[in-house]
Amino acid sequence: MEAPYPTTPISPSTTRIGWIGIGLMGSPMASRLLAAGYSLSVFARNPSKALHLQSQGAFLATSPQHLAQSCDVVFTIIGGPPDVRSVVLRPTGVLSGLNPGGVTVDMTTSSPSLAREISNAAGGKLCWAVDAPVSGADAGAREGKLAIMAGGDSRIVEWLSPLFEVMGKCTYVGGAGCGQSCKIGNQIVGSVNLVGLSEALTFAGRAGLDLGKVLAGLKGGPAVNKIMELFGEKMIERDFRPGGFAEYLVKDFGIGLNFVEEDEGEVVALPGAALCKQLFSGMIANGDAKLGLQGVITVIERLNGIN
Repeated sequence: MEAPYPTTPISPSTTRIGWIGIGLMGSPMASRLLAAGYSLSVFARNPSKALHLQSQGAFLATSPQHLAQSCDVVFTIIGGPPDVRSVVLRPTGVLSGLNPGGVTVDMTTSSPSLAREISNAAGGKLCWAVDAPVSGADAGAREGKLAIMAGGDSRIVEWLSPLFEVMGKCTYVGGAGCGQSCKIGNQIVGSVNLVGLSEALTFAGRAGLDLGKVLAGLKGGPAVNKIMELFGEKMIERDFRPGGFAEYLVKDFGIGLNFVEEDEGEVVALPGAALCKQLFSGMIANGDAKLGLQGVITVIERLNGIN
């Protein structure tokens, strides 16, 4: 028997939403859904961290299972694959409480194979699972401008579109696990650009140039990109406040570099990603795991004897 497709369109008046993960990204995303008028229940391992959402009208659940029992859609955006597996698949997890026809949406950057496992487990309980990791840092989460890369059943992703539109722009990229694979590609492109920008500014600084003018010059040509617009001034101003943590990016690289295409049994060679992982791992080794991604410029500077 297949899981039934939802028949009631999503709307603030009828759709009950569950949310797990209220950190740097999850908190403003949940807040936007509350501001849009949706009924939202939250589970937090530390309930005090949910107080600001409760003040906006959110309800507090006592466990992932308890949360799912009263919700039509449950979102998760947590640390990584081990957290996702525990919160969604454990005996008292989300799938143990979700009602037939319910949907779980994992927005964590996680493993494609785990996303497929969750999808199969959800189907066995007559539910649906979508993997929909996001890109855009905390600013994108606050402003509702996230890029959302969704994998799963296309009809379910379309049904979820009113919720995704509150958070950003959703692109459907294929079946279960495809959202996670797309996000790994996103992390590779973004990180290579961050390293290139760091090297360009370090080189220009060593050459005695005005870095503000250098950045303006780069923005006037084909080298300009979103990474430069988001992080260029922050690098120059030494503003390393996090929009995303360096340690999480290293985790993401671990997923990509350990990824085995199961049908082929071959590891994908990613030399640029491997180098980027080493450089961002350097931030962690230097005690900068909680800095923003733009802090990778400090690693390039250290390699050049610049303190």
